[in-house]
Amino acid sequence: MAKSDDAVVQAGSRASGGALTEFGAARPTRRRMPRALRSLLQNRLAVFGALMLVLVVIAAIAAPVLSDLDPRRGEILASKKPPAWSSGGSSEYLLGTDALGRDIYTRILYGARISLVVGIVAVLIAGAIGVTLGLISGYYGGRIDDIIMRIAEIQLAVPFILFAIAILAVLGQGLDKIIITLGVTGWVTYGRVVRGQVLSWKQAEFVEAARAIGARDLAIMVKHILPNTFASIIVIASFAVASTILAEASLSFLGLGVPPDVPTWGGMVAAGRDYILSGQWWMYTFPGIAIMLTVLGINTVGDWLRDYLDPRLNV
Repeated sequence: MAKSDDAVVQAGSRASGGALTEFGAARPTRRRMPRALRSLLQNRLAVFGALMLVLVVIAAIAAPVLSDLDPRRGEILASKKPPAWSSGGSSEYLLGTDALGRDIYTRILYGARISLVVGIVAVLIAGAIGVTLGLISGYYGGRIDDIIMRIAEIQLAVPFILFAIAILAVLGQGLDKIIITLGVTGWVTYGRVVRGQVLSWKQAEFVEAARAIGARDLAIMVKHILPNTFASIIVIASFAVASTILAEASLSFLGLGVPPDVPTWGGMVAAGRDYILSGQWWMYTFPGIAIMLTVLGINTVGDWLRDYLDPRLNV
């Protein structure tokens, strides 16, 4: 009987997820690490990318704490000062100053805000437009599908930079204008991918069952088909943030982004290109490194996310 009682206690302990103490009481075991975090930590490049993104987010949020200088205000007497560790540098200007005496370090910190806001908001706008049109196109098909896909093909036929220049020429400069431009021009990838998945899912048995019990088209698209496309949407969005940041930097480099006094990484590189041959390498090098590390971080995390969400690899 004692052995039988011990077996019951052990079975109950295992069922409750605990371990037995010497007195027979169940002791709770330590919770396992979430699968996503465990998968991330096993990928060194993804960990590096995640750390880069965390640093960029911290720099954007804590910019007023990390630097007490005004990113738009310069000191003419401090113009073109080299970094603090170089000859002629000053500890007040860690990464040197630009031609107007503005602190490079401070402008990089505040430029992170512009890059993140543009990247995230423009991707949300593009995703909302693309997912909506992709759902409608794939679900209804026919003439609606033809019209939406022809619009997408026309937009793909026009180089992005020319399309963006044309829109900004009409709207003018401004942070809101560049976000709208990048959002409107970035929906095609979402639309085409979602349309392709909707074409395969709309014939599934659970969709036919929902249609048989009288569910409306909108409910079928939103509640039954859309959740099955989330993995692809998330992966596309992760890469799109990086490409959008590069697009904003390119437009700012061409002078089509935000006004010149607003600190953006692309604008800083553009301002420093006139001093490439004169030896003021810090004006364009450090903003360029900020762009490179941010985009690299987003892309490496996107690579990991693509593999993690791929059901063929989660065996």
